[in-house]
Amino acid sequence: MSNPKTAQSKLDRIISAWETLAPDKSFGGMTLAQFKAAVQPSYDKRAELTVLENQVQSKQVERETADTESLRLVQLVVNGVVGDPTEGPDGDLYEAMGYVRASQRHTGLTRKKKAGTKNGNKQ
Repeated sequence: MSNPKTAQSKLDRIISAWETLAPDKSFGGMTLAQFKAAVQPSYDKRAELTVLENQVQSKQVERETADTESLRLVQLVVNGVVGDPTEGPDGDLYEAMGYVRASQRHTGLTRKKKAGTKNGNKQ
């Protein structure tokens, strides 16, 4: 069965109906108790997955906390590189750390096109 929720729903429904309507009968060569014991691994694995999912969520929160602190330390180091007289914001180390050298930055200045012109030039 491809859908775990469907499988659990079917197991629950079969057990409930069997318990309610024919608890003393055997089907498929099994008593109700034998069937429950045979399908118990499905319930056990679901319980294990729930524990693991909770652990994953907990570790994700721990990772986020650690990352916040790590990124704070990164900013301290980068600021130290920028403030270092032999490195600075235009040095190789700054660029190797993934930043754009001050001399390579664009000014950000843009010129708006005038109405009635194409590419800023009159037609």
